Amino acid sequence: MTTQLEQLRKITTVVADTGDITAIAKYKPEDATTNPSLLLKAAGIPAYSGYIDEAVQWAKGQSNSRNQQLVDASDRLAVLVGREILKIVPGRVSTEVDARLSFDTKASIDKAKRLIGFYEEIGIDKKRILIKLASTWEGIRAAEQLQKDGIACNLTLLFSFEQAVACAEAGVFLISPFVGRIFDWYVANTDKKTYAPAEDPGVQSVRRIYDWYKLHGYETVVMGASFRNIGQIQALAGCDRLTISPDLLKELDENTGDLPVALKDNGRREDRPAKIDEAKFRWGHNENAMATDKLAEGIRKFAADQRKLEELLGAKL
Repeated sequence: MTTQLEQLRKITTVVADTGDITAIAKYKPEDATTNPSLLLKAAGIPAYSGYIDEAVQWAKGQSNSRNQQLVDASDRLAVLVGREILKIVPGRVSTEVDARLSFDTKASIDKAKRLIGFYEEIGIDKKRILIKLASTWEGIRAAEQLQKDGIACNLTLLFSFEQAVACAEAGVFLISPFVGRIFDWYVANTDKKTYAPAEDPGVQSVRRIYDWYKLHGYETVVMGASFRNIGQIQALAGCDRLTISPDLLKELDENTGDLPVALKDNGRREDRPAKIDEAKFRWGHNENAMATDKLAEGIRKFAADQRKLEELLGAKL
């Protein structure tokens, strides 16, 4: 019997939402994506101790400043984990810029180029890397410049339609709308606690973005992310890409039911509307309470996990 994971691979590029190399090797995704939270989780796996030690030793050789050593060790660890993932996946790995730089365009560009430089130092072509940035106005502007410099970007923490529009207009390679976190917000902040997959607000958000991108001929890849159940994944089968946690990959791999195509480019096209400017972006995003809450919360959480990761590394410096 053909599993739903096998069926999904035929219509959607499957990406592993984990830094766990063992899980990646098991499910053989095309790409993999990491973030500070996933790196922190992965750092607790015994198999990663060697990468941590390598990153720390490298950082010690770069400067005598403890603060700089923490930055260096953290950046190096992200790249070392990325290197190992790229030994398994045939496509790309996403490596995230420090969330604390989410409102600083120049600093985000500098950090992205630093990470790419580290990859190139160890023999990995930048074509195999996606730089992840938060979908703030500043992050999108950073991505716009990086794309012009030949560095492909993955815009994450995307919750509002305005974020998606601005990303497409900036020419970013890929966006990651967060299905599960949108769902979480509506469950927590409304009276409705359960949703059929087609009615799920996170699913509906991705469908709206996908259809709008195709209608206006944007090439930016839509990659649904942050899933809470396989119903959400099933309702987005056919999306350009879906990044899925190991637990849900396992569930799909054990399900042999039919998986119909849910999203498909119908070939219809319209002229693109006038570009969104900063004022319209900020106002439209601000009017969406869910998007405003979840973007801010997401940046805070990634920043907190980055600090925890630095504490773990600092204990070895």
